[in-house]
Amino acid sequence: MVPEEDAPRDSRPYPDPEHSLAPRKPRTIGGAVYLGVLAATGAGLALVALDRFRLGLALMGGALLFGALARLVIPSSKAGMLGGRPKVVDALILVGLGAALVALSAAIPNGPRF
Repeated sequence: MVPEEDAPRDSRPYPDPEHSLAPRKPRTIGGAVYLGVLAATGAGLALVALDRFRLGLALMGGALLFGALARLVIPSSKAGMLGGRPKVVDALILVGLGAALVALSAAIPNGPRF
């Protein structure tokens, strides 16, 4: 046990410079693709909120389809944040969601404007 006078006054750990909360560049190509897909999906969601739902849904679906293609092409060692599960599972999930959004954007009929 450490004597009272030798104990540090602040027992909280000091921040590790390797693990700071400051934004930094992705370390792998998969991380860059992941952030690109996330940004495109956010832009699509903003378009949906601005009443441009077809364009927004198509953008989100296209981003997910691009992510699926990238997941199949990029090796697992460089997948980074994109490689959470096995390659086939990731690609199937992304293709299914992307195709559903693109199909939804094409299937929504033009309705009357209120």
